[in-house]
Amino acid sequence: MHARIIAVSLFLLSFLQPAFSQIPSKGENMEIAIMTLGPYQGELYSAFGHSAIRIVDTTRNFDYVFNYGVFNFNQDNFYWNFARGKMLYQLGLAKYDRFVNHYISENRYVIEQYLNLTPEEKVQLNDYLFENYKPENREYYYNYVYNNCSSKIMDVLRDAIDREVTFSYDYVEEDLTVRDLMDKYLDHQPWGDWVIDIGLGMQIDEVAAPETYMFLPDYVEKSLAQATIATDSSAAPLLSKTVNVYTPTPEEHASSMFTPFNTFVIIFFIVGFITNRDFKRGKRSHWIDVIFFTFVGFIGWWVAFLWIGTEHLSKNNLNILWATPLHIPFIYLLNVQRFRKIISKYFLACAVLYLLVLVIWGLIPQPLHMAMIPIMLTMILRAFFIYHDVNRTGTKGF
Repeated sequence: MHARIIAVSLFLLSFLQPAFSQIPSKGENMEIAIMTLGPYQGELYSAFGHSAIRIVDTTRNFDYVFNYGVFNFNQDNFYWNFARGKMLYQLGLAKYDRFVNHYISENRYVIEQYLNLTPEEKVQLNDYLFENYKPENREYYYNYVYNNCSSKIMDVLRDAIDREVTFSYDYVEEDLTVRDLMDKYLDHQPWGDWVIDIGLGMQIDEVAAPETYMFLPDYVEKSLAQATIATDSSAAPLLSKTVNVYTPTPEEHASSMFTPFNTFVIIFFIVGFITNRDFKRGKRSHWIDVIFFTFVGFIGWWVAFLWIGTEHLSKNNLNILWATPLHIPFIYLLNVQRFRKIISKYFLACAVLYLLVLVIWGLIPQPLHMAMIPIMLTMILRAFFIYHDVNRTGTKGF
């Protein structure tokens, strides 16, 4: 899915293409392979793997990898565009040895599927990629699912080859959504899974179309393994051979007890202890409410920004049911005497809403992360206590 976020030989972008284009190739000594690079759990963005295209041409002494997963930090307004989901990725070019050794060093499997093309078609595909690699053409707007380094492979094969390529969708599993497909790769990324589940909305909860699966490199590899290309009589396999360049050595992934669910359960019991103490001494610990409701309010404003102000897949995000933006500023206005009564009713309404969300949990059309349950229980506990405390003390201070 997501390319390894490094500037893979960015300096090559400015001068490699003109030098190579000076040496023509007839395709007889050219091989083209689709590369699938396995997931790497060291970083969230590499947990889904990567796809690229290798071209080997002995006529030109050429062995390079075209990689649709490169971006330039020096782009104008890079960070602002990244935040808004207007991410300009680009087609990069790297020496094969340098490229593949990077993935091997991370113990990621490397599979190369060589295309069963005529010499003329190999030249067409080569020329197509070099045309894409020109400075005026190499950039494209990235999308996590619908326009990434893996889905680009399908586009290249369809656009660059005149004969019809038929992809195989034997891998399709009934009723899987994009979120379900992502979750398969996040067993070792519990906090990354939590962030994704919060940030992305119902746009990824529709049943994935067969082609949509290919936003993940593994499914590109599976599809190509059974794909065909049209011939005069019928069809032929799209692949001429498959090479397992590197098989990773087994390794254990350290697991932590501090998963999102476990962490927020611990916080719930800590807050419960503090609340019990507050109740007994008749004085509310305002600081705990400021910390917790500020945290949740910040998430709420982040969800709202992603929904309204960005092009990420974050529309119609029902996490807004618990991540309430109005916690900021209301938790701070609770200190203002003239606002205490009305704001206490706001927190009472929030507690009732959270209880309702928990009751109808299984009916909510967007699956919410299970770690939200202890978060909401904590907010229910403190929201009810805020209402109780304000009505007990009236307009008195804390």
